[in-house]
Amino acid sequence: MTRALLITNPFAARAHARAVTTIRDILQGGGWSVEVRSTAGPGDARRIAEESRAIGFDVLVSHGGDGTAMQVAAGIAGTGTALGLVPGGTGNVLAGNLRLPRSTASAARALLKARREPIDLGVVERADGPHYFAVAAGTGFDAQLMADTGLQEKRRWKLGAYVARAALTLTSVRSAPHRVTVDGTAHDVRAAMLLVLNCGRLPPGFLTLRSNLVPDDGWLDVVALDADGAFQSASAVIELLLSNGKADGKGRRVWWARGRSVRVEVPEGAPRLVQLDGEVTGTTPFEARLLPGALAVLVGPGFKPHHG
Repeated sequence: MTRALLITNPFAARAHARAVTTIRDILQGGGWSVEVRSTAGPGDARRIAEESRAIGFDVLVSHGGDGTAMQVAAGIAGTGTALGLVPGGTGNVLAGNLRLPRSTASAARALLKARREPIDLGVVERADGPHYFAVAAGTGFDAQLMADTGLQEKRRWKLGAYVARAALTLTSVRSAPHRVTVDGTAHDVRAAMLLVLNCGRLPPGFLTLRSNLVPDDGWLDVVALDADGAFQSASAVIELLLSNGKADGKGRRVWWARGRSVRVEVPEGAPRLVQLDGEVTGTTPFEARLLPGALAVLVGPGFKPHHG
């Protein structure tokens, strides 16, 4: 019998009480033993996951958004305990990259037939310890956007809250000089937004940024968008999408790199906020390192393993 702990975030999840009942009933109906814990504040999901390691669960199921999923993942990284995902938050980007169903019932049913696969994680060391990401670490426009979008906006409008706020703030976008050191080689890059990516599909619409960028390829990909104002921002996004990441190095407004260790500094002006899987975590500088195959996840037939 599979023994599962369902960790659920009532602040992120839609129709929380009904969804939890649906997930528990489906998993128990499939022969799983299920315990339920709810988070009450920041860091709770990681703490609960860490405490669960001594109990012997086979699977920790995260019900919430990417922030909740990443906290649960941080608590079990490297242990062999599998992470199951039932999307319920704002972006659900990791679930999208793993090709998992988006509805609560479908995602829960998929767990019963899922297989275990290892994926990579990124880790950023801070003064309070390691912080992890499965999708992306970023600084600049995206991190500021996430910091400025309120909880109530996200609960009401979900991904639309980010889209609406982005549209309102595009005119204020400005690039800044960045020093990006990839596997020991330094690059000077201007960027309004810089992402260190472990996954290649991002919302809205889960557009594929780079066809060979997948969460088990053994690499971190770096992309920087150089733009001042709304028009240049639109031009940078169009260049990014049309190129599909085929060009290495610098295009007109988009710069790519790939490595296993990435340090990002902003040598001029004030430090910029940094986000890890949608959670604002400190400011620049930061250094991200790859942890190959550090997390076991439950996936279905839609996810094709790469194991780079």
